[in-house]
Amino acid sequence: MNKRKPADKSSCSCTSLRKASRRLSLIYDTALAPTGLKITQRAILAEIGRSMPCAVGALAEALVMDAGALAHTLKPLERDGYICSTANPDDRRHRLINLTPQGRAKLVESEKLWTQAQTAFEAAVGKAETKALHIALARLSDPDFLATFEEKLAATSRE
Repeated sequence: MNKRKPADKSSCSCTSLRKASRRLSLIYDTALAPTGLKITQRAILAEIGRSMPCAVGALAEALVMDAGALAHTLKPLERDGYICSTANPDDRRHRLINLTPQGRAKLVESEKLWTQAQTAFEAAVGKAETKALHIALARLSDPDFLATFEEKLAATSRE
């Protein structure tokens, strides 16, 4: 078995997070495979379900995604009949995204498998560690983090 050395101070936080993210995406994609959804698609459907109708820009912001990348990711969901987009009656230049009945059914179908993956993750990582991870990740996803990061980056470049 390939044993890795523990991370040291020279480890890149971004690289470590991206590696972990790719591993988790693969694990969750495998768990959700019977539904035909990827974890990114399920996350999008779940966010739309929580906030529909929603504008693409607001959805991108909630998912911490680039609006262009989100628009690309929405295409297969619309093609497969899970979402639909309509003109915003308040501003016809913008589209509103909604779950279709098929999309809501697909989200319900994926719920048990997603819950099983969540439970297995917590069992493998530990309950306290999972909670601490969620807190740290929420902090990184918070819009205020970017301003704090940029401030700290500017301060280190002046040193």
